[in-house]
Amino acid sequence: MNKKDSRLRRARRTRVKIRSLGVPRLTVHRTPRHMYAQVIDEATGRVVASASTLQTSVREGLEGTGNAAAAGAVGRAVAAQAIAAGIEQVAFDRSGFRYHGRIKALADAAREAGLKF
Repeated sequence: MNKKDSRLRRARRTRVKIRSLGVPRLTVHRTPRHMYAQVIDEATGRVVASASTLQTSVREGLEGTGNAAAAGAVGRAVAAQAIAAGIEQVAFDRSGFRYHGRIKALADAAREAGLKF
């Protein structure tokens, strides 16, 4: 089993637990260059809010898009959109990535912006 298969296996395991909670999930994906975050409503399977470092509104004022500062900006943006859509409680789906570095920065920024998880 390679590194990617192990990560996807961890992600599958946590998503089963998140589905049993019945709350929307904040899912995160990272690449070396960009960060992506979405709030997905588990009942309907629809994306309620999304943000990424590809958006110019998120990227403004950042030195790069693959660092912790950019992840924080994505976290604040997705939290603002989710709260505007009426969602305050989410489950954090880190997609099998370790809770460290950019993933932690995104989660902390989303919490500071008002999301509860």
